Amino acid sequence: MTGTPLPARGCASDAPRTSPSATRRAAAPPARPRAGADPDDATLVRAAADDPDGPAFTELYRRHVHRIYGLGRRLLGDPALAEELVQETFVRFWRNADRYDPARGTVRALLTTIARSVAVDLWRRPSSRPLEPDDGYDRAAPGDAVDTMLVGLTVREALDHLSPAHREVLELSYPGDMTQAEIADRLGVPLGTVKTRTFHALKALRRTLLDAGMTP
Repeated sequence: MTGTPLPARGCASDAPRTSPSATRRAAAPPARPRAGADPDDATLVRAAADDPDGPAFTELYRRHVHRIYGLGRRLLGDPALAEELVQETFVRFWRNADRYDPARGTVRALLTTIARSVAVDLWRRPSSRPLEPDDGYDRAAPGDAVDTMLVGLTVREALDHLSPAHREVLELSYPGDMTQAEIADRLGVPLGTVKTRTFHALKALRRTLLDAGMTP
């Protein structure tokens, strides 16, 4: 690990609040938006690469820390390991900020990829588990398990961002294994409405998965 302080614990949301910046300085307050719209993530990464001591990295941390911490909690099942995952994810990200290419994916997708790698490293570390694996343990298994969990969490997160009406038709269509005609009858809406909601729900779901660096 890097030796940087772990993010602070005990806040109301259980998520780390301080930046794990490799600059070893106190976290600056979040960057204030300019007169126009807030800068997008790619703009902030460029600013962070040009000025590591500026506020851009802190703003990126503020935008993404809660999601990465939540992934860590779900993937590793331990608050302390989740904090370690957050720290290491952002340190690796900070070290390679100058290499970021927005044409290859979003910052969200890159952070998810880094967090996945960190989760596998932590999962494999003996001190992260109460018991050692059996002799027949497959070294590819941690990555497979993390990938499976990560896909499930991302899909669930994407569904949660849909409107209730759009989420409802998908939940009835797939886990419920109902036809669109049956869904229309269940909801008391025209079949055309169900088809329209399904189309837009799948489109939004696909966009969210792509933003997270996953291929639907």
